[in-house]
Amino acid sequence: MIKIAILASGEGTNAENMIRYFQKKKTAEVIAVFANKRHVGVYRRVEPLGVQVQYVPNADFSDGKALRMLQERKVDFIVLAGFLFKIPDDILVAYPDRIVNVHPALLPKHGGKGMYGNKVHAAVIADGDLESGITIHYIDGNYDEGKTLFQAKCPVLPDDTPETLAQRVHQLEHTYYPQVVEAVVLGKPLDKLTL
Repeated sequence: MIKIAILASGEGTNAENMIRYFQKKKTAEVIAVFANKRHVGVYRRVEPLGVQVQYVPNADFSDGKALRMLQERKVDFIVLAGFLFKIPDDILVAYPDRIVNVHPALLPKHGGKGMYGNKVHAAVIADGDLESGITIHYIDGNYDEGKTLFQAKCPVLPDDTPETLAQRVHQLEHTYYPQVVEAVVLGKPLDKLTL
């Protein structure tokens, strides 16, 4: 069975959702969650599901220790779930086209370094965009520039705040991210998704 590791930095709603999805479908298995921050929600959300969250500081990503940890666990595929540290080159080289991220906007707009969470939603609203959504993409050496795999859209309403827009975008993430990851790891065409 394909072994997935999730990298997370925050609340962990996407990590929890991804684990529940694969525990139900049994088409792949989330075997590890690495968090680069302590005392964030991902620990509380994930550990009751039987998946250990391991604290892996940014220095361990920079010095190659994180790559060794992934390889020791025989991880096949990496899913970023709100992970706020640039993936180092050694991991990119070891996992070509096997690391995906979900970005809370329609790339290439509103991406790049420092664009995450409510900062993205505030930028979408400030620019007067009529729609937003999610972009699921491969990771490369630049922030939010990897090949796009899938996008889903939602409207931006006239009275939206970053928080209200975030709720609709999170719904898209929770609906589509696990299904797209499943299709990618199983080598299924994305245009055949039954969403």
